Amino acid sequence: MLDYPRRGGPTVLRILLGAQLRRLREEKGISTEDAGYEIRGSHSKISRMELGRVGFKERDVADLLTLYGVTDPADRAPLLELAREANTPGWWHRYGDVLPNWFETYLGLEEAASLLRCYELQFVPGLLQTEDYARAVVRLGHPDATEEDVERRVRLRMTRQERFVEPGAPTLWAVLDEAVLRRRLGGDEVMRGQLRHLVEMADLPNVTLQVVRYEASEPCATGGPFTILRFAEPGLSDVVYLEQLTSALYLDKPADVDTYMRVMNDLCITASRPDETIRFLNSLLNEI
Repeated sequence: MLDYPRRGGPTVLRILLGAQLRRLREEKGISTEDAGYEIRGSHSKISRMELGRVGFKERDVADLLTLYGVTDPADRAPLLELAREANTPGWWHRYGDVLPNWFETYLGLEEAASLLRCYELQFVPGLLQTEDYARAVVRLGHPDATEEDVERRVRLRMTRQERFVEPGAPTLWAVLDEAVLRRRLGGDEVMRGQLRHLVEMADLPNVTLQVVRYEASEPCATGGPFTILRFAEPGLSDVVYLEQLTSALYLDKPADVDTYMRVMNDLCITASRPDETIRFLNSLLNEI
């Protein structure tokens, strides 16, 4: 536990600590009900803690470690330190006034991911948007927002992108429906800038971009957009992120992840090859 990753902020630390607590509980054969009673809580609180969905009180972790037979100070210290660090706000905390709680979890996972694969039907993925395009998307989704709020939401999106052009950047593999690129959100000039930016991003070694053309033989995905996140740390399983209007789903059960992974692989087979995608983007530029 001394080598747990710092990137990803509290979200990843909570998941790692929760996984350790679940392993210790199961090794002792203790039920979630009994564990919850020990910390003056319920079995559902233990479940949320073990999934990393809530913050940790150091006292609760200490009591659980005692219950699970972890009494050696040398064994307890790393886990208690992890509990303290898991309560440290991530960099996105300063955008809390414009950031829904359910999206904070995603930001932590995105920050820690080594590979992100996404499929989009309506908009260019946030990690590939220009400022002007992002501004148009934000105004569409938040028509009553003040200019200050709009700019803070755009700045949050631009800050997320910085990691993908740094040394050691994670891999981003995006598949877009052709309609995303045909929809001139923000007007012709904004869309020209967005298409140019996509061409530039697709030229990066850690970015792969594909487009599912209209003439594709048959649809591969009947649902909405989704993102699959993969992590280098062995303690973190793959996660499928499904965003909704006012909430989000995070799927990490192997059966669910496997289903979405098969759909993503089918999409990549059906979509234009990356080199064809760049030619297609340039042809769209000539049309505007």
